[in-house]
Amino acid sequence: MRLTILFNFCFVLLLSVNNGELINKKFPEDFFFGVATAAYQIEGGWDADGKGESVWDRWVHTRPYMVLNQDNGDVACDSYHKYLEDVEMLKHLGANHYRFSLSWSRILPTGYVNQVNQPGVDYYKNLISALKENGIEPYVTLYHWDLPQPLQDIGGWTNPLLVDYFADYARLVFSLFGDEVKNWMTFNEPKQPCMNGYAYAIIPPGYVTNGIGNYWCAHTIIKAHAKAYHIYDEEFRATQNGRVSIVIDSVWYEPASDSDQDKEAAERKIQFDYGWYANAIYHPDGNYPQVMIDRIAERSKKEGFSKSRLPEFTPEEIEYIKGTFDFLCLNTYTTNLVQWTEDAEIGFPSWEADASVVAYQDASWNSSASFWLKVVPWGIRKLLNWVDQNYDHPEIFITENGFSDTSELDDQDRINYHAEYLSNILQAMLEDGVNVTGYTAWSLLDNFEWTMGYSQKFGFYQVDFDSPNRTRTIKKSANYFKKIIETKCLVDTCED
Repeated sequence: MRLTILFNFCFVLLLSVNNGELINKKFPEDFFFGVATAAYQIEGGWDADGKGESVWDRWVHTRPYMVLNQDNGDVACDSYHKYLEDVEMLKHLGANHYRFSLSWSRILPTGYVNQVNQPGVDYYKNLISALKENGIEPYVTLYHWDLPQPLQDIGGWTNPLLVDYFADYARLVFSLFGDEVKNWMTFNEPKQPCMNGYAYAIIPPGYVTNGIGNYWCAHTIIKAHAKAYHIYDEEFRATQNGRVSIVIDSVWYEPASDSDQDKEAAERKIQFDYGWYANAIYHPDGNYPQVMIDRIAERSKKEGFSKSRLPEFTPEEIEYIKGTFDFLCLNTYTTNLVQWTEDAEIGFPSWEADASVVAYQDASWNSSASFWLKVVPWGIRKLLNWVDQNYDHPEIFITENGFSDTSELDDQDRINYHAEYLSNILQAMLEDGVNVTGYTAWSLLDNFEWTMGYSQKFGFYQVDFDSPNRTRTIKKSANYFKKIIETKCLVDTCED
C-alpha cells in the first residue's frame, strides 16, 4: 500500500470544549474504538464480477443532476480492488473494529436468493478474513440504502413483501459469514431513505409521498428488521454466538427555552424522529410513540382519511418486534433547537405537519462543511442520557459520529470535534452512569457523500479522486485517533 505521510504525529496537549476542558479520565480498557464506511460510498466496482444494479446505480446514471457535480459511486474509493490497503490503514490506526456494509446487489444481483453471485461472496469473505487476521473485529451492516433495483421495481420499502425478501437475504448472509462475524446491524439509518427517498424525492427512489409513503417505508423496515433478528435468534445464535441490532440516527433536540411549551415540543420532536423507529424495538412497551399514534390519527381524520395514515402494528406484531436487539446502535452528529408553535393547518399531509414544531440551529455554533452539521459537543451527552432513560438503560454502541471539511490534511477541526464529543461521551459514562461500550468514527476515508458527491470529506485518510489509483493520504486526525485508541485517553496525561 502506498500512503503519503505528510504529518508526523503531534499529540494535542490540551483542547477546550464548550463546557470546560477535556476530561482527563481514561476510557475503560475494554471500550471499543473503530471507524465506519458503507458499500456504495467506497467500493466502486458498480458492475464488476456479476454485481447487480442497485437503486443508487440507477439513480446516478439516469438522474446525474441530482448529485453535486454529477458525481457518482461507480469507482468511488475503489475499495472493491483496494480493500487490503483499507485494512492496512485500519491496522495503522489500531482500530478495534471496522463497521462496513454489504452490497445486497453484489451478493444477490437480482435481490432474490435464487441467484447468488460467488465473486461478491468471495470479496466479503476475503475482507472479513483480512480483518480477523489483523485483530480487527468486523461490525457488519446488511443494508445501507443501496436496495437492489429489481426490488425497487416492485415498490421498494412500501411493499410489505420486502419483509420476506430481506429475511431471505439476511438468512443467507448469516449462513455465509456468521462464523466470523459476531456483530450484525440489519439497517443503517432507515429514516434517511424513508424520508429523503419517499417524502422529499432527493435520493432514490425519488417519490414525493410525505405523510404516507414514508410511514409505510418505516413500517416495512421495522418488520423486516424484526424478522431478520428472529431468524438469527432461532437458527444461528446457538452455533455462531453473535448479536444483532439496528442502527437508528438522531440529533439531540434541545428546547429553545425553559418554557413548558418548548420542552414539550422538543420531546415531541425526538419521539417523531428517533422514537418513530426506536420505540417499537427498544421500548419495553413496543409500538410507535403514543404521541405519533394520537396526533397522526387525529390529523388523518380531519383530513378526510378513513383511518390513520400511520400504519398500525397488530398486538401480535408488537410482541414480535419489541426486544429485537442485543445492544443499541446510535448514529449522531449534531444538535437542533426546538420551539413550540401552533399546529399546522389541516391540508396537505406531511410528517412535519403531523409533528408541528419548529427546529433550527444556532447561527453562532461552529460549522462543518455540511450545512446540517454544527459542532455542539454537549448535545451528545444529553442524547445519550435521554436514550438511556427512555429505553431502560441499554448497552449503547455509537456506530457513527464525525466531522466534515473540504479536504484539509492538517484537519485540526476534526481533531477538536472528536475530542470534544468523546469527552462528553466519557462524562455520560462516568458521571451519569450511561452504558456506552464503543465509539465508531465516520469515516475511515473520504468517500461519496450521497447528494453532495465528493465535496464533503469526513475521512481520517484523504483519497485522490482524480487519480486512477485513488491514492490514500493520512491526515493529522488519524494519528490523534490512533493515540486515543492506544492510550484510551483524550489528553496528554490521564488520571488512573
